[in-house]
Amino acid sequence: QVELVESGGGLVQPGGSLTLSCAGSGYMISPYPMSWYRQAPGNERELVAHITNDSGWRRYGDSVKGRLTISRDNAKNTVYLQMNNLKPEDTAVYYCKGPDYWGKGTLVIVSS
Repeated sequence: QVELVESGGGLVQPGGSLTLSCAGSGYMISPYPMSWYRQAPGNERELVAHITNDSGWRRYGDSVKGRLTISRDNAKNTVYLQMNNLKPEDTAVYYCKGPDYWGKGTLVIVSS
């Protein structure tokens, strides 16, 4: 079965940190660019971060610039999203995306 599997979501306090992982299962993430999206209740799904295969180009949404870092380890077939100084407005379901597949999402709740 071909799928992307996210993990690492959960409850974190404001100002805290969290790292999300996205592992390909029956799906080789290299040589593809990969992305993280998120969707908060009642909102449209938005791009959070994007990374090329060699990590040479990365793009972030304005709301997360400077707080989130996307990275990847092609040998482990995994892409990561390191999140620092989290805010309540970061609460959302976070999705990993490749060219033809979406992960099922992992929930991040930022609350005291």
